[in-house]
Amino acid sequence: MTDAISLLFVDDEDSIRITMPPLLERHGFKVTTAASVSEALNLIAQRQFQVLLTDLNINSPGDGFAIVSAMRSTQPNALRFILTGYPAFESALEAIRQQVDDYVVKPAETEALVQTIHSKFGTRTPARLLPPKRLPDIIQEQHETIIKDFLSQTASDPEMSSITLSDVERADHIPRLLEVTTRIARSGTMLPADMEASALHGTIRRKQGYTIPLLVREAHILNGIFADCLQNHLLEVDISFVIRDIVAVFGTVDTLLEASIRAFLRPLQAPPADKERPRGKSRPRK
Repeated sequence: MTDAISLLFVDDEDSIRITMPPLLERHGFKVTTAASVSEALNLIAQRQFQVLLTDLNINSPGDGFAIVSAMRSTQPNALRFILTGYPAFESALEAIRQQVDDYVVKPAETEALVQTIHSKFGTRTPARLLPPKRLPDIIQEQHETIIKDFLSQTASDPEMSSITLSDVERADHIPRLLEVTTRIARSGTMLPADMEASALHGTIRRKQGYTIPLLVREAHILNGIFADCLQNHLLEVDISFVIRDIVAVFGTVDTLLEASIRAFLRPLQAPPADKERPRGKSRPRK
């Protein structure tokens, strides 16, 4: 009798965690269950598994990728499968097929699922481990995409798009902002020149016709784009730094926004007064 195949099954739905393991155990699997990302990560750190079967959306959309990433990094010989209830998501899953062995659409038929797992066992190869990346590395790599997304989202905003600006004028502050956020995420160093540049941005935006709510909306758009960047590259991220990097990047955007708003509110400098004394009649000589 062959040894049972050790399988970690992760799903936040109680009913599935109750019904699925017995069905898999009848087919020769030794199943361990987890109901959350943190529970799954703890099990991966403490025990060895031959198969990971995880729901795509556990506590939040897409966080099953974090479990896949942890298994890929710490147990590269284990097979990795994702369960998804959304067949329309297949195109995105195809893009990460090199990171997972396969995906299964819920509700999964046990016979088909077991057949899929066994078919991969005979041809499995260790995961090709790529050096994990930090969020600032991903932001730097996605520089052009971030600017493109920023221009697209601001163009679709009725209030922003009503202010006539060229693409260069609309996004001229983005390259420096990206440089500052990535530098601070790595080293935590904010320079006086960074604050001065943000203050200048606030002054320019006032002259261009922006309002303070629009400045805030700009910052929210950028933070949303950074979040999308992280989500789209979650399997590449060094999870040991991810929380720290998110706080640093988002916090930097907020700090620079504050500098822009302060400059926006600053009264416009009046033209310098003529310091020359008015000419009067010359005093008669004695």
